[in-house]
Amino acid sequence: MREVDVAVIGAGPAGLFAAYYAGFRGLSVAVVDALPEPGGQITAMYPEKLIHDVAGFPSIKGRDLVANLVAQAAPFDPLYLLGARAEKLGYAGERPVLGLAGGEQVSCGAVIITGGLGSFTPRPLPVAEHFVGAGIVYFVPQPAELADRDVLIVGGGDSAFDWAATLQPLARSVTLVHRREKFRAHAATVARVLAMPVRVVVNAEVTRLHGDGSVTGAEITVRGGAAETLPVDTVIAALGFTADLGPLAEWGLRLDRRHIVVDSAMATNLPRIFAAGDITEYPGKVRLIATGFGEAATAVNNAAVAIDPSAHLFPGHSSDGT
Repeated sequence: MREVDVAVIGAGPAGLFAAYYAGFRGLSVAVVDALPEPGGQITAMYPEKLIHDVAGFPSIKGRDLVANLVAQAAPFDPLYLLGARAEKLGYAGERPVLGLAGGEQVSCGAVIITGGLGSFTPRPLPVAEHFVGAGIVYFVPQPAELADRDVLIVGGGDSAFDWAATLQPLARSVTLVHRREKFRAHAATVARVLAMPVRVVVNAEVTRLHGDGSVTGAEITVRGGAAETLPVDTVIAALGFTADLGPLAEWGLRLDRRHIVVDSAMATNLPRIFAAGDITEYPGKVRLIATGFGEAATAVNNAAVAIDPSAHLFPGHSSDGT
């Protein structure tokens, strides 16, 4: 049985900032995540993507943001329990007790859930079933590996257009196929990609993949038109993903679909259980990394008072002691 003041479930940006802020408040912290390294969705899905809406950074790569957050928390020596999913929640007196996959338990003064979207699974490309891992990818951790390749991107959302913009300077060719005429991606990103030498095919679907063992070509069929076969080395299926809360859904938390309902203190309906970041829901909620940082600080400050009622809700500014 490990004992800490605060257990943070989720090692994405909000969770990492919560680890820093709890350390700043003098609280011991354990960070639990089912993924094998910090960063959450950023590390798993778009580590090379430039992020433009983090205060103080005109733009920053996802992996650099994660590295900075880990470095920010490092002086307070948080305990990272990675590759370990939080499965059960119980109580020993007033203290929450987390049961992790594998049987380990963590007793804590409070829990802050920063699980983002929960566990997420990419939506599959139907014709790609036999090529996954052999030319079909859902994420691109290392864009440089696709240099000088013919890349086909399937999708019309932010991820599809972000990959197109990132890969166009590297790849031999980039083609983006979307089954509709309108895109879900941010208008500025769409305009940027349309101004690049990227071929964009709308009202079309990938109807067949060619290759013996690995992908060598793709058949694209425009609605009401004939099929066309393109040379393709790599297909990026950017069709979004399905997400669920996993075991957290069984803990008795008040939920709004797959989000955890919190109040203005980031408190859930369960004693000493708080939440922050994309996983939360309340009137006027905006899902941005910047929002998650503020929610994480709010959750930590209120958790500190729940652990020790004599503690101050606001501990002062970090610059006060310098």
